[in-house]
Amino acid sequence: MLRYLSTALIILLLLLAWVAVQALARRYAARHPEFGPAKEEGAGCGSQCGCGAGQCQHPRVPGK
Repeated sequence: MLRYLSTALIILLLLLAWVAVQALARRYAARHPEFGPAKEEGAGCGSQCGCGAGQCQHPRVPGK
């Protein structure tokens, strides 16, 4: 039983750590607008880019 509780606690701590990292990234991006917005996981091309055209428009890199 102790193993299950410790596993649940570790998972909860990892989740909270990830939320803290995301908050730090947003705060850093807000303080340094010259670097652009913080990249959110699941955003951008290959996911839901939100461009409305069905695909993102940017130049292709040769060799990829």
